[in-house]
Amino acid sequence: MTTLLSPAIDTVGEMTERCDRCGAAAKLEVVLTSGGDLAFCGHHANRHHADITKVASMIRIEDGFEWAGK
Repeated sequence: MTTLLSPAIDTVGEMTERCDRCGAAAKLEVVLTSGGDLAFCGHHANRHHADITKVASMIRIEDGFEWAGK
């Protein structure tokens, strides 16, 4: 039996990470259920929001960022 749970979402004041896709300032960081983490700029976070929620155990979002997955 498979149970789908939503990842925990935390809002942080400011992120210092860079996007793992393009190097821009990160607006969202994902802690993966399989271990490790990834950071995304606003563009890539919104573009891949459906996939992010599938693989995340925790999502950190910079305060003020409007994420499509929320």
